[in-house]
Amino acid sequence: MLRWIIFVLIYSVLGFYAFQALKTATKVNWLHYLYIGVSLLAVINFIYQFSVGNEGRVISISMSYAFGFLLSVMAFNLVLIIFLFSEDIIRFLAGLYTKFFGTSKEFVLPSRRRFLSLIGLGLASLPFGALLYGMAKGKYNFKVLKYELAFDDLPDAFNGYQITQISDVHSGSFDDEEKIKYAINLINEQKSDVLLFTGDMVNNIADEMEPWKDIFSKLEAKDGKYSVLGNHDYGDYVNWDSDELKEANLDKLKEIQKEIGFDLLLNDSRFLQKGSDKIALVGVENWGVGGFKKAGDLKKATANVGKDDFKILMSHDPSHWEHEVINDDYHYHLTLSGHTHGMQFGIEIPGWIKWSPIKWRYRYWAGIYKEMGQYINVNRGFGFLGYPGRVGIWPEITVITLKKKELA
Repeated sequence: MLRWIIFVLIYSVLGFYAFQALKTATKVNWLHYLYIGVSLLAVINFIYQFSVGNEGRVISISMSYAFGFLLSVMAFNLVLIIFLFSEDIIRFLAGLYTKFFGTSKEFVLPSRRRFLSLIGLGLASLPFGALLYGMAKGKYNFKVLKYELAFDDLPDAFNGYQITQISDVHSGSFDDEEKIKYAINLINEQKSDVLLFTGDMVNNIADEMEPWKDIFSKLEAKDGKYSVLGNHDYGDYVNWDSDELKEANLDKLKEIQKEIGFDLLLNDSRFLQKGSDKIALVGVENWGVGGFKKAGDLKKATANVGKDDFKILMSHDPSHWEHEVINDDYHYHLTLSGHTHGMQFGIEIPGWIKWSPIKWRYRYWAGIYKEMGQYINVNRGFGFLGYPGRVGIWPEITVITLKKKELA
């Protein structure tokens, strides 16, 4: 209870401070009441959603929207507060100047300037509108990103071989069947040779995938569909009544993946074969730093793989590549990961800028990277979690074409 009281007090103070800009900018009372109403609705709904029936770290769809709306209001207030605080510093200095150097020798704060409040409101409307757009449209704004990677030792028969990667489905967050059907069709339109899914099929429990498994079973790839588990797939964020229930949940998720048509690799490997040429496809369980499960076992996964084989590794968390894979005795030509979602928020202009706050947490957070002659692609994710939207970092379908360097 105390934490909610503290939260409401801070929220109220910040909201009241931001409200001053609105009062300065306009005398239209209904706008004042609208602001107050939206602010109250956002915080009341948030407190209700996160204090009633909340178990473990499970976030329902209604909870995620409550968080999203509150985040939008707080972003609006924060920009206004930064703007107003900067103006208040100038007003305070002007008041000091008047007291010590003016004729009246009194400390008088100059009035707020209306045009500055209008500018502040305009700037604050940008993140507010962007976050609302991200919830309404951005979360299903699927993008196909295509890359071509060349290797000296790619087997000849695999020159031009095309891979589609998806990651972080998070089916428990979906709320639009038609948009998901569109995305599945978009994946199939790529007509890739193989489809690789790099983990986090659900948010928390296997049942979240039940309404969507028929749609996902329509995914096509002539050389097969392969998958690995992500940190959310294990059910670690649910307060289970027993270990047996948790294990049964994971078993059910594995069965659902099988029904969809995925060959789930649990520290295991397969070979993609073309005549006498082959590629080793290696899949490990989740391995991540920062408190995440470390079940991935490269040695076990490559028990049937030769050191000189051309290798593609599926590992959900890119921190695995950074801390374990690139320094391993085996050379993993290409690693496919996800996990970061690109934080679902950032700025990307191809060829110009790629930025998200997630870069302060993960060194490799979105797109293609190369270290020690080895590549990784960090997929930005198919779905969304927590904030029920995306701004600037759109849901991704990755298409990678392998090329023989001498033939490229």
